[in-house]
Amino acid sequence: MILQGADALIECLKQEGVEVVFGYPGGAVLTLYDALYNSQFPHVLTKHEQGAVHAADGYARVTGKVGVCIATSGPGATNLITGIATAYMDSVPLVAITGQVGVSLIGKDSFQEADICGITTPISKHNYLVKRAQDLPRVIKEAFYIARTGRPGPVVIDIAKDVFAATMDYEYPTEVSLRGYKPLFAGDEEVLRVCLEELRQAKKPLLFVGGGATISNMAPEIRKFVNATGIPVISSLMGLGVVPGDSSEHLGMVGMHGTYAANMATVECDLLLGVGVRFDDRVTGSVEHFAANAKILHFDIDPAEINKNVCATIKVVGDLAWSLPLFNKLVKDFAPDIKEQTASWREQTAIWKQDKPMTYKSREGVIMPQQVIAKLNELAEDAIVVTDVGQHQMWTAQFFNFRQARAFVTSGGLGTMGYGLPAAIGAQIGLPDKKVIVFCGDGGIMMNCQELATAADNGFPVKVIVMNNQVLGMVSQWQRLFYGERYSHTSLKGRTDYVKLAEAMGVTGFKAEHPGELEDILKKALATSGPVLVEVALPSDEDVMPMVPPGGCLDKMILGEC
Repeated sequence: MILQGADALIECLKQEGVEVVFGYPGGAVLTLYDALYNSQFPHVLTKHEQGAVHAADGYARVTGKVGVCIATSGPGATNLITGIATAYMDSVPLVAITGQVGVSLIGKDSFQEADICGITTPISKHNYLVKRAQDLPRVIKEAFYIARTGRPGPVVIDIAKDVFAATMDYEYPTEVSLRGYKPLFAGDEEVLRVCLEELRQAKKPLLFVGGGATISNMAPEIRKFVNATGIPVISSLMGLGVVPGDSSEHLGMVGMHGTYAANMATVECDLLLGVGVRFDDRVTGSVEHFAANAKILHFDIDPAEINKNVCATIKVVGDLAWSLPLFNKLVKDFAPDIKEQTASWREQTAIWKQDKPMTYKSREGVIMPQQVIAKLNELAEDAIVVTDVGQHQMWTAQFFNFRQARAFVTSGGLGTMGYGLPAAIGAQIGLPDKKVIVFCGDGGIMMNCQELATAADNGFPVKVIVMNNQVLGMVSQWQRLFYGERYSHTSLKGRTDYVKLAEAMGVTGFKAEHPGELEDILKKALATSGPVLVEVALPSDEDVMPMVPPGGCLDKMILGEC
């Protein structure tokens, strides 16, 4: 079949099961957009390329499918960089298609030329520069294979402008064979037997669940393991929801803003079973003192993560889809004994959880940020919750009981402000029957506020909660605690009316300023069709607590009012 390169690309996307692409047109991709027009392929026009990549990311996280975005050459492509890096840090399957100047103009500082492959090499799983139309089917097939297999991640396909117009004999490959890329699925079964023996000897075992458990869709296996053994569970930010947040075994999030129970259990455990975790610095604090009394069993698909931050006693390298079902089979016969011998340990962790739960101190006449999260947890417990980055992100992790995997969408590794709103749009498209709520700070919402218009133009019914404390909250908290209250350029006190901003873009707006009106306004927002923004007035000096100072030990927590 003879096709133009642009038409061939669309056929390739169909072959890969792509349901929607997010993008923004420009000169180098005009031929591709002409083909999109002719084919009526589902496309969402965002208001900024960064909005497109974050939307593709949010779509991928809630569905487990590969998200796809398109941008033109030069500034269009470079506007994707933050989103590509965000996806890379959190292992999100993504294919970013960028236009490039014509083949004869590459390398000559041509109009709107940028070396996107060079730029994205450190922040993508792989990238391609396509100069021949006949290479497109192979490259697309490989890109999707790389993006979704092994440890997922973003792949960039940079396509020269003349490739879209060139004709080719189209045939889509049925197989992929890449020398040097053999994503590991199965590991060494004998290592699992060694892990079982360590577990049988442990008196204070602790299960640490990370984002890899979500990515591998292994929440059912982890819940089966927890139900059988009764072993207490802690979660990283990216692992929330794998084990229900309101279950008795779940001690909460661990780390800098983790719960007292989770952090104390980490300090006191004698065996830490890390599943799909990176042991990142926000979790460990002082690496030297992290789980110092424990043997560490590290289950992960990526051998590069083993011993990178924390030294593992035993490493189980392989896809969790291989290791966890098999480990559950090995554990099954010994689970009652494990449950019995760890009874006193479970009692201790339950005491920590009961004695110092997540709470906050109310102030008369003032809406507290934790109150907003907790109230929405009551009103929309089955919602998909998306956050931007900052204090509200941590309060959401602390006060929303996530009951399902893939129900919490947030930028973990990169901490990208401006992520929340476009990611929520992508999540809403991926799961159109779900209620999608996004929490944003008054700082982060302004970074991609133009996507309110995208939601309005398309009728995407995302509910945007702007937590307005009139400061860059997390930065000012650090200034308050560690910089002698020198608030350098963190005040946002100005004239921005977020309700008017939303209404100017076609989004329904509400404002909550007093505790007595909060519940009614939130109920009204949830019941209103289409996109809604709720601006909530909050105190500017409320801190996220508890907090472990950066580089500190997990048992040296600033508890505050929690």
